Amino acid sequence: MGGGGPRGRTAEDRKAVGKAARRRLPRRSHGCWEPAADRPDPIELLEAQARTREQDLVPVRYGRMLSSPFAFFRGGPAIMANDLAGSPDTGLTVQTCGDAHLANFGLFASPERDLIFDVNDFDETLPGPWEWDVKRLAASVAVAARQNGFPRSRQHDVARQTVRGYREAMLGFARLATLDLWYLHLSSEQLIEVAEQLEKEFGVQAPKLSPRRLEKVFARARTRDSLTAYGKLAEPYRGNVRLASRPPLLVPLRELWPADDVRAAAAELGFTVDSYRASLRSDRQALLDQFEIVDLARKVVGVGSVGTRCFVVLLRGKGPDDMLVLQIKQAEPSVLEAHLGDHGARNHGQRVVGGQCLLQALPDTFLGWAEAPDGRDYYVRQLWDMKGAIDPTKLTHGGLGVYGALCGWTLARAHGRGGDEVAIAGYLGRGEVFDEAIAEFAVSYADVNDRDHRALAAAVESGRVQAVSGV
Repeated sequence: MGGGGPRGRTAEDRKAVGKAARRRLPRRSHGCWEPAADRPDPIELLEAQARTREQDLVPVRYGRMLSSPFAFFRGGPAIMANDLAGSPDTGLTVQTCGDAHLANFGLFASPERDLIFDVNDFDETLPGPWEWDVKRLAASVAVAARQNGFPRSRQHDVARQTVRGYREAMLGFARLATLDLWYLHLSSEQLIEVAEQLEKEFGVQAPKLSPRRLEKVFARARTRDSLTAYGKLAEPYRGNVRLASRPPLLVPLRELWPADDVRAAAAELGFTVDSYRASLRSDRQALLDQFEIVDLARKVVGVGSVGTRCFVVLLRGKGPDDMLVLQIKQAEPSVLEAHLGDHGARNHGQRVVGGQCLLQALPDTFLGWAEAPDGRDYYVRQLWDMKGAIDPTKLTHGGLGVYGALCGWTLARAHGRGGDEVAIAGYLGRGEVFDEAIAEFAVSYADVNDRDHRALAAAVESGRVQAVSGV
């Protein structure tokens, strides 16, 4: 796991590697992108993914992707991976997020119960070209800007500011001591400071990212914990509790597979609690052992992952005020694997967990993975642990540029942990050549995303695929 470290090379050698990559792939060339003449039908790529998913949920996935161009972009990492694979890359490898769009950044609690901002989705993580993550992030900003009604020039501006945030952060990280970079993270207090600093640098106003607005976001995030999840998902039953039935979004296992014993039902769907437990550190195993399983249910989450098996597990500690809700999510092959290889992960749950531990500053206490006897792989984490988000489709021009730059800073920190920050900084340089090129790419890709979104609408209208909206 990982992109290969700079062991045995001086900082100057590493910087030279980055500068040499400029000669192989000039920075300006990233802006010169067009879809390949033999580009696959995007709906075919989605249909191929759908064949391995829960068939009753596939229409929900299409319905969510159809709701907006930004939602389509969120659900289509396989489409963009195919597009990026046809272009040259720098040859500088990191542990990529694999799906670094704006909605995959957010707030959550550290094990020390502090609120931090970081990347929060690693289903597609894999070693690969660092610039693929940057291009997906910048394109997501352009798509969000277009959906927000910004003219093309402003779509370019906010994408450029996002990449500038990444580049300037990487230049700074290249100068940090190794351990300082490893321990670096963005707390809620620092998030406010960095947002204010970016406002000044960009000469913009970001009212929805003001300290007062952000404090409200933080306050809401702090209320989203396991006890809150328990209150929203569970119901009283014969003097006890169980998970509620709200199909198709929440369906208890008792309705999917008849079984008196919850553990037996879990085994029937191929998940083994003992396998997950074995993936945890010994102290986390001892913590997990203090809880007992009360109920399990299938739950629909996200956009692109709808249709993969995802479950919530309700666990009880000392009583009704001591509850834990875990999410068990199926891990399929990364969308990047068809283009980059599988890199020998033992299973895809382990791949996701390994990538998350490398890229995320402070991973979840209960993060682990499981092997299932039916061949499915899973990873496990808390369902909510002070989870909070900022909706990019509701930001002003100034706010979207600042938020994009915050995500760019965060992505650069992740890449610095999972790759060679000095070499990448050497490639980027101090000028804005790379920023401008990626902004051009991002706006062009927003055009392609619009066409693909319309193609999905046409496929639904013709009856080629079925979509269920509003869920």
